Amino acid sequence: MSAKATPEDSGDVHDDEEAGELPPLTAAQAAAAALEHLVELTSKEPQGATSVEPTDHGWTVEVEVLEDRRIPSSADMLALYEVEIDLDGNLLAYRRTKRYGRGSSDIGERDRR
Repeated sequence: MSAKATPEDSGDVHDDEEAGELPPLTAAQAAAAALEHLVELTSKEPQGATSVEPTDHGWTVEVEVLEDRRIPSSADMLALYEVEIDLDGNLLAYRRTKRYGRGSSDIGERDRR
């Protein structure tokens, strides 16, 4: 006497309408795509993503990169790059926004005390 479940009852109708569409990138996937593109273009060693923000057309990811390895490593030069990718993970633009020595403190953060 039990009725068979239909797609309408299970909520699968919405899923069927979106069949073939890939879900948008997560923040983690956007960061990984940005790192991959930046390494491909600059051949620099990324230290990691420092921020990931959604935009109207994709994501903006800030990536810290080892620009110049020195001895001792505390004298290394690092840079911050801003990488823009679209919703499919394709590179739209990138630019270096800052260059600094490892261990240097950001003045803006010091002033927050």
